[in-house]
Amino acid sequence: MSQSTKAQGKLSSFFDILIQSLKGHEVDLTSISIKRAIILLAIPMMLEMAMESVFALVDLYFVGHLENSSHAIQTVGLTESVLTIIYSLAIGLSMAATAVVARRVGEKNPEAASKAGMQTILIAVFVNVIISILGLIYARNILLLMGASTETAEQGVPFVRIMMGGSIIIVLLFLINGIFRGAGNAAIAMRSLWIANIANIILCPIFINGFGPVPSFGLTGAAIATTIGRGLGVSYQVYNLFSGKNALKIRISHFIPDFTQIKAIVKIAAPAIFQFVIASCSWVFLAELVATTGGDTGSAGYQTALRLMMFFMLPAWGLSNAAATLVGQNLGAGHIDRAEKSVFQTLKYILIFMAVVSVLFLTCGHLFAAFFTSDEKVITIASKALKIMSLGFVIYGAAMVFSSAFNGAGDTWTPTKINVFAFWLFQIPLAYFLAKYLELGPTGVFIAIPTAEAGIAVAAYFLFKKGKWKKIKV
Repeated sequence: MSQSTKAQGKLSSFFDILIQSLKGHEVDLTSISIKRAIILLAIPMMLEMAMESVFALVDLYFVGHLENSSHAIQTVGLTESVLTIIYSLAIGLSMAATAVVARRVGEKNPEAASKAGMQTILIAVFVNVIISILGLIYARNILLLMGASTETAEQGVPFVRIMMGGSIIIVLLFLINGIFRGAGNAAIAMRSLWIANIANIILCPIFINGFGPVPSFGLTGAAIATTIGRGLGVSYQVYNLFSGKNALKIRISHFIPDFTQIKAIVKIAAPAIFQFVIASCSWVFLAELVATTGGDTGSAGYQTALRLMMFFMLPAWGLSNAAATLVGQNLGAGHIDRAEKSVFQTLKYILIFMAVVSVLFLTCGHLFAAFFTSDEKVITIASKALKIMSLGFVIYGAAMVFSSAFNGAGDTWTPTKINVFAFWLFQIPLAYFLAKYLELGPTGVFIAIPTAEAGIAVAAYFLFKKGKWKKIKV
């Protein structure tokens, strides 16, 4: 009877933490139990990232049922591959924001945390104006450079222009969520993505297929719906930034450029951006290699597999982000041992999650792919890609946790150096050799992906144990 009572007590306690994490009550993450802190952060972060992955899947679902869907799927997939470079900018800046804000919060200095967050937004706006202009001008060239056929490129120009022209919205969505995560309020970040996705799910069929006075925009409608949805999410974030109801108290004076602080933020953000640009450019190269060796069908199958893979990878990344916040805040509070313990506790949770995902893809990959397209050739290639790439999912999880820990500490150079070696000196040459010289085509690319991730995980573990990250000043 006592064991039953204990079990009920634990279950009740878990639901209490679950409700607290979704409501977003602010607590001192440096003083409560590590397990409780991880759950409070990880649940909204995982739901947030799951919602981010839903964007691409919703677009993929609706455009996958258009006439000549292989062209539409390829356009969405190739555009997303290019947008990953913009995501790299957004993620790099959000990592810098998380690291600095978390460190200041850990030091019990919310005024400095608020100012740091706003200075990061200034950097993002400046850089993105340039990116948006380039995307509007060179939309067709971008698709052709990625290996799209002339017909696909012509059809996809409006889609690319809208997505890249509105890239500032993407960056702000990531960045402001990074600020809230650093402050320990992951629930606001989660809710902003829920709002954005609900709007996208409602608007996608309306703009793609037409409804009432709204004409049918086809593929272009997916870009319109996604941009409006993300814009609503950013509006919710901005409201919460200025509401004064959380630890961050934003003032207009925080938007006056402080070049000393901007320089310090850029020092952290630059390698973080470079870190993900390296990875993103690698994915862009792989997408182009699949397109040239597998044609439109091979490319569509690969892009379908990637979107499905990212649906599960992004929640895992959300879980790993809990380690970034806890490392940053605990280092700020002077609890170095607690920061390290937080990382290994997070690692246990992510390994379990990724193992479950691997089993799902190994057994049900064909069913997942069939949900997004009726083209049997595309389904076959997507299923094969999922089975091969999922063999490394557990390894991906470990790599994500250690990379997040480095970034949360402000040591953004270490994972950057790892990525340079793993992606550009190993993964790309291996993929090219397997696809071209051994004539394995897209299958060679699929094999190269988990192989490189294994190297990242091993290198990250050994460098984490060396402990240089504990001495980083931000």
